[in-house]
Formats: sequence, C-alpha cells, structure tokens
Amino acid sequence: MHPSDNRFGSIFIPVALLAAPAAPALAQYPAKSIRLVVPVPPGGSGDVFGRIIGPALADALGRQVVVDNRSGAGANIGAEIVAKSPPDGYTLLVGIAAHTINVSLYRSLNYDFVRDFSPVSLLASTPNILVVNPTVPAKSVKELIALAKARPGQLDYVSGGSGTSAHLAAALFVSMAGVRMSHIPYKGGGPSMIALMGGEASVGFPTAPTVIHLMPSGKLRGLAVSGAGRSPSTPELPTISEAGIKGYESTNWLGLLVPAGTPMEIVSRLHAESVKALARPDVKERLAATGLEPIGTTPEQFGAHIRAEIQKWGRVVRESGARVE
Repeated sequence: MHPSDNRFGSIFIPVALLAAPAAPALAQYPAKSIRLVVPVPPGGSGDVFGRIIGPALADALGRQVVVDNRSGAGANIGAEIVAKSPPDGYTLLVGIAAHTINVSLYRSLNYDFVRDFSPVSLLASTPNILVVNPTVPAKSVKELIALAKARPGQLDYVSGGSGTSAHLAAALFVSMAGVRMSHIPYKGGGPSMIALMGGEASVGFPTAPTVIHLMPSGKLRGLAVSGAGRSPSTPELPTISEAGIKGYESTNWLGLLVPAGTPMEIVSRLHAESVKALARPDVKERLAATGLEPIGTTPEQFGAHIRAEIQKWGRVVRESGARVE
C-alpha cells in the first residue's frame, strides 16, 4: 500500500466519525416548530410577507412556523435576536432592505449583518413610488426635476422617518438628479401620506402597499416607480430610470436568513422549500394583492445582493447626512 493511502485513511476516518452524529439530526430536520422572526410591527410589508410565507413553509416542512414580531430600533432588535440564536435551523429572520441601510445609518450595532447570518434566499420585493401632491405642477419625472431646479430648496419631501427606505429613496433621487429638496420626517408611513395629501409637503417616495389605494382617486399623483422594472401593481408608471434618471434603482426587498454556522443541508432545504412556496398560485395571488413581487434566488446570489446593497446605501447615507445613535 502506498504511504499516501495510509495518510489519507488516517485523515478521513476521524472526520467521518465526527460527522456521523450530526447526520441523524439533519435527516430529521425539522423535528419541532420553527420561529420566523419578523423585525417590524404587524401591518407593515415585512409582516404581511411573513404571514404569507410562514404558512407556506409550514406546509412544505410539515412543522408549525410561528411568526414572531420583534420590532424596534429600525428592525435591529429582531435581527439581533436571530444573530444570537443557535444555528440549528429553528430560528429564521425575515431580512429587509433596512438591515443593509442600518449598517451605515447606526453608529454601532450589536450584530454584523454579513458575518452573523447565512443568506437563504431573496424572496420578494416592492418598489417605492414617486408621488406628488396633486397641486404640484409636474406630470413627469423630468418636469419634477425642472421644477426642483427652478425652486432650489423650496420643495419638501416626506418620509416615515429618518433612515427609512422612503427617506433614502428620495435622498438617492435628489443626489442623482442634482437638485435640492428638504426632508420632513414623520412617525410612520401613514402619517407621512396624510401630510402629503394635506399639502404639508410636495413629494414622497412611499412603498407601493402604502400608496397604491390613494392614487386612483386622485389624492396623490404617481409619477414613477423606483425599481429596475415596471411594477405589475402599477404597470402604467415608468421606472425612474427610464423616466429621466438613468441607473436609478431602489427597492424594498424581503428575504430569508438564518444564523451563521447553520448546516448547509438545512440552508439548502429552507432555500428549496421557500422558493417552491413562491410558485404556489395562492401565494403568488396574495403577494400580488399587497404589491409584493416574488423573486427567489440562490443563497450565493442573495449574499452578493446584501453586500451590494450595503455599499450602495452606505454612499447614500453619507451623502444625506442621516444618522441614528
């Protein structure tokens, strides 16, 4: 026997023995109910998504999936809970775009969104919609930019709070369009839309579920959507990129993550079942009704997306001067 054969044998036998105890646990997964942590309060798009995907995952895995709303600190509380949970596949996180914004927005976080999580899949997205108060004399993105340049600093835009997607989608627009507009933050998306309809500001970038029902009646005028492509929920609206600011893109995404160190077999199982769930007709119908668009990516693609989003929003946060202690 060649000496190398002995050497390989001495390496692989202990590895096989070490791996053996884990095999039955993985084969039985899941052996109990699963907690799906939603880092936002009930009623938001992240919560709606969790309550659509949770039951679909439960059906696929044959175990109860408990949706656990752990909101607060701009979605950081829920993320921290999952980051510090055992990496066994029984605690999952609905990750949202805010998590990649928070990396730059907060001076310090008690978790690392890249290091402490294993991505499973980017599952859905919803755009922001650029809307204006009906009294604003702009019927297109180009007309709004011309108006803002003619009245530098005189147009205000609303958001549901500093550092929210609506705030930073607007900040990205202001930066790329080369205009000056003032930011007025409110406590939540609902109050910001009431203010916009009441004429307290001129412009807003709310998420699609927040504003879809307000446009048909003429309470607000939609100009464009923030995503890379037109939204099925508002197909008549162009993207901001095609309407005048080439390369502009801002989307609110939702995905599934688990604590770092979760066995790849479990990550692969969760990935396969969650992507399969998106194809169910009832799931697609419920997502569409809320303005959410299904995606479904590999873990590797989701990881790359997270890193790209952190870089993009880092630039926007720096340029906007937004900061949360």
